[in-house]
Amino acid sequence: MVMKRLRWVYIALVLVFLYAPIVVLIAYSFNASETRAVWGGLSLRWYAELFRDKGIMDALYVTVSVALLATMAATVLGTLAAIGIHSMRSGMRAVFMNVTNLPMLTPDIVTGVSLMALFIFAKLPRGYGTMLLAHITFDTPYVIFSVLPRLKRMNKHLYEAALDLGATPSRALVRVILPEISPGMVTGALLAFTMSLDDFVISYFTSVRTANLSVLIYSMTRRKVPPTINALSAIMFVTVLSLLLLVNRRDARSDKSKLKGA
Repeated sequence: MVMKRLRWVYIALVLVFLYAPIVVLIAYSFNASETRAVWGGLSLRWYAELFRDKGIMDALYVTVSVALLATMAATVLGTLAAIGIHSMRSGMRAVFMNVTNLPMLTPDIVTGVSLMALFIFAKLPRGYGTMLLAHITFDTPYVIFSVLPRLKRMNKHLYEAALDLGATPSRALVRVILPEISPGMVTGALLAFTMSLDDFVISYFTSVRTANLSVLIYSMTRRKVPPTINALSAIMFVTVLSLLLLVNRRDARSDKSKLKGA
């Protein structure tokens, strides 16, 4: 009984440690005062000023558009790569799994500097396009490792049965394999979107002409971070949390329907 209570206390302390800063940030996004040390009452002032700030809106557009485009591209590339790796023999599969692991294990600063060197070597002007390519590069492995477990759980004879019944390989892929692995694709896309949304180091090194929110906020820290950033962070946190809850609810319903069907 004592161990059970200690376990709950430990979990509560971890959750407080993780989420207390976010709760404080959201609370101060409604603070009417410009000074964080002084509470000036509840107000939506900073939310109104946020949407009037052209610099922040431009950076927000870059951040969201790059995240969405990178997520779509990484989901397609990662899903196809996962299907290819899954169909390999065990030896080759192990090699490609290790190669896929490298971008996730490599420090962001190494990835950012290496991509910057590549773009300079290729004489590509560092801006929106190079930032997008960089985000696709580090997003793709997350999709691969989200889709592969679904492929392992799938009945390997379903694809062969579809071919025997007259389906073309492409039709069997769309009608049989993709519906089975769609939860993994959604999970991978959500991970890719989240990783792209808050990336700073790689974006900083691969773009000069274009700034996303993380780069813009970093430049603000040299002077003073305005309270509008609190409002923006609160909106982004609530948005990502809502997406996560929707995906988890969808996965739970999918698992329940499969159990009922079984």
